[in-house]
Amino acid sequence: MRKDYLIMGVLNVTPDSFSDGGQFISTDDAISQADVMVAENVDWIDVGGESTRPGAAAVSTDEEISRVVPVIRAIRAKYPKQKISIDSSKPEVMEAAILAGATMINDVNALQAEGSVEVAVKHDVKVCLMHKKGTPQTMQDNPEYEDVVQEVLDFFAQRVEACLAYGMDADRIILDPGIGFGKSLEHNLQLLSNTATFKQMGFPILIGVSRKSMFGELLGRAVKDRLAGSLAVAQFTYLQGADYFRVHDVAATRDTLKTSQALIGKTNE
Repeated sequence: MRKDYLIMGVLNVTPDSFSDGGQFISTDDAISQADVMVAENVDWIDVGGESTRPGAAAVSTDEEISRVVPVIRAIRAKYPKQKISIDSSKPEVMEAAILAGATMINDVNALQAEGSVEVAVKHDVKVCLMHKKGTPQTMQDNPEYEDVVQEVLDFFAQRVEACLAYGMDADRIILDPGIGFGKSLEHNLQLLSNTATFKQMGFPILIGVSRKSMFGELLGRAVKDRLAGSLAVAQFTYLQGADYFRVHDVAATRDTLKTSQALIGKTNE
């Protein structure tokens, strides 16, 4: 049986995230949602204080810190062994979150902001390097690629080289092809169908598609009705070698992957 999967639960402490904006903006509400995810055996809780949905407005560093740090501290105090990641592209936010208890940086900008790699290496935390094209304000304005898979592979190679050159341990690195971040539906489908290709780079792969707009375009489903599509992608990419799954629906995703794992085990007996 292949190695286990890891489920990362989304905890957006933002007023404007596409799926759950405003639901967990208070620390109490955020901790209540963390309680649910912990009860569902989440592996990582990914705390984010700035929406990166298409068209989202930027948030100041101080505002982002004020949103995420109290939540991370509260989760760490209540669940001392819980793994927490910080979803941010700002080095100041990353450091504040790490000091509060986070042990992974999940960066849609792949540590390209000045000082970001330094923070990750200084604190020896895991990092998820994600590919995106453009900014949240413009990234879905007719994105174009000559070869989306090769361009993402080239980007990963460049970012991995930069991180290793600064002294980061290779076993700290996770790669995310950035579904929906400067990609059309066809680009997204090409990237997902090539999960095994990205896996050949030798790093764990994170897939984040939960409830995304690709399912609105592909299936004609509203955000609240996109679970089936999200689970189909989780199963498909797991079978292609994906390791981390960033999701809103922890229990349903775990059930899907646990069943897939059991079936793989039976076919290998």
